Amino acid sequence: MINRRHFLSKSSLVLGGAMIAPRVFSNSYSVQNESFPIVISTWEHGIPANEAAWKVLAGGGHSLDAVEAGVRVPEGDPNVITVGKGGIPDASGKVTLDACIMDEKGRAGSVTYLQHIVHPVSVARLVMEKTPHVMLSGKGALKFALENGFKKEKLLTSERKKHWKEWKKENAKFSNKINIENINEDNHDTIGMLAIDKDGRLSGACTTSGMGYKLPGRVGDSPIIGAGLFVDGEVGGAVATGTGELVMKTLGTFLVVELMRNGMSPQQACEEAVRRIVQKIPDYGKHQIGYLALNTKGENGSFCIRPGFNYALKTADQTELIEAEAWLKKL
Repeated sequence: MINRRHFLSKSSLVLGGAMIAPRVFSNSYSVQNESFPIVISTWEHGIPANEAAWKVLAGGGHSLDAVEAGVRVPEGDPNVITVGKGGIPDASGKVTLDACIMDEKGRAGSVTYLQHIVHPVSVARLVMEKTPHVMLSGKGALKFALENGFKKEKLLTSERKKHWKEWKKENAKFSNKINIENINEDNHDTIGMLAIDKDGRLSGACTTSGMGYKLPGRVGDSPIIGAGLFVDGEVGGAVATGTGELVMKTLGTFLVVELMRNGMSPQQACEEAVRRIVQKIPDYGKHQIGYLALNTKGENGSFCIRPGFNYALKTADQTELIEAEAWLKKL
């Protein structure tokens, strides 16, 4: 059974003609049973992803293996149309994928603008383990993947191709979508995942097909270490989802981890990272950003700009989908 936790903001202000309320700082959401392992991930599609990760964790496996196995689930699911196979294409009709992975030792791997490969997170892991680099992009990333046994596959499904052609026929232009998972399609956003195994090792992964109908060549925050994902085995980790440009401008996940290093709880750190966006970016209200953090004690927290972001939590005793508190709340 999945429970939902809803949070309400109490004070109000006016933004763009709409009545909205800023958040009130809250205590960190903590797992009641602090024994490990634990896995958390963004959005509702994190539930099946967590289950896959849990199989690794419950068997005593490393958190790095767990997060890779977990995010591969939405990568391979054509019904999750902003991750992996079945992802919404860019404006030219090409599905391009971004992903990264990071472990408790600070090792990291990343791929950007990768085409024809269903599981970019696994390619990112090989970049981490088999090369002296952190990031490979485009044709170079594809060549590396093929040389390491990955097979070319068709990522653009017939359903996505149909929608893309309709979009082109309408002569539409790219437009930002807020809480795309709530639009009337079977749709979700980037999946970011963090896990701690029984030995207290923390790892993270982040993977996406990016914004639908984006300009060809666009890369968001998801594959960028310190933006879409950051892990420090002595402190904790964080992942981000939403409009990646805002996360890149503030290096959001690195900021969250550094705030935790300096004594903030995961909840407080996520709130402060959103506050930083609000302070720095004038049109922040036109976007959604969600942060999710996990520290080495097993405490987790989340925060977002607008209501609608949720995350999945799994421990030995809990399986929950939790609504994140938001900076803004429409009245």
